[in-house]
Amino acid sequence: MSIETKVPTGEDLLAEIERLRKERNAVILAHYYQTADIQDIADFVGDSLELSRKAADTDADVIAFCGVKFMADTAKILSPEKTVILPDMDAGCSLEDSCPPEKFRAFREAHPDHIALTYINCSTEVKALSDIIVTSSSAETILQQIPKDQPIIFGPDRHLGGWLNRKFDRDMLLWPGVCIVHEAFNETELLKLKEQHPGAPIAAHPECPPTILDHADHVGSTSSILKYARDFEGDTLIVATEPHIIHQMEKALPEKNFIGAPGADGNCACNICPYMALNTMEKLYVALRDLEPRIEIDEDIRLKAKRSLDRMLEMASGTVGRGDIGKVEIEEVPGGDVPSGD
Repeated sequence: MSIETKVPTGEDLLAEIERLRKERNAVILAHYYQTADIQDIADFVGDSLELSRKAADTDADVIAFCGVKFMADTAKILSPEKTVILPDMDAGCSLEDSCPPEKFRAFREAHPDHIALTYINCSTEVKALSDIIVTSSSAETILQQIPKDQPIIFGPDRHLGGWLNRKFDRDMLLWPGVCIVHEAFNETELLKLKEQHPGAPIAAHPECPPTILDHADHVGSTSSILKYARDFEGDTLIVATEPHIIHQMEKALPEKNFIGAPGADGNCACNICPYMALNTMEKLYVALRDLEPRIEIDEDIRLKAKRSLDRMLEMASGTVGRGDIGKVEIEEVPGGDVPSGD
């Protein structure tokens, strides 16, 4: 999107965003992978699904979702009466891109005896073609409720699906998608970093490939990693997920040291999500000013997609809706090891 001239800067930009937030009766949501300045101005910081649910519970007329498009789409699915804006409509997701609806439909038709257990990192159309949506934490609870003799398609993340297969001795048929951020972590570089910090545990997101997960002391969703950051013994933690999550750790736990796992050559910034990076404070201002770009979803597709989300919420009521820290300290995160979100 283009930004017109005369966009304020500095303190004036912050003041204008605050003015528009009140004027529009807007709630600003920021995913953990957003830059620190966006996280700090947000009303809620967290995982994609939990942010959408928090926004639905507010009396806001406008949801400004600083994340990627499938997250803003999910907010619209759950709050159709609200105006949902995304600072940059090009903020996509490699997992969503890897699973075009028409190909997913054909894949389902080729395996009619399978149910589709689908990761939330997908398009609204794919959600509408799915039986149950899962997050990286709720997937465990939901999978254990499905009989082992029931064939399952899992997509679009093959690493998350493979980790679930190994952990629960399942044989789900995996869609071959990957997250370009988590795929970028390098085992050799990770082991070099571990040698430099021999006592430091590794916390990894299950979207990482097995070569990374095999070395992890904790595997879990973003919120689960945040909880682990609070609870682990020691003062240094190696974090194998998008590094902007470290901002929340450092704010809540300044006495600890958090190190992002390295990318392919140990120096590249390839573990920073390029899609999340498209959102900026300036684009957030313009989106609040113009109420554009705006998320619009066909009502029939929305209802079908909501059905698969509702099934997840029913099956995973004990794991979904917990773990988002928002503006509070990590110490206040509710207990449990399976908080919400991707």
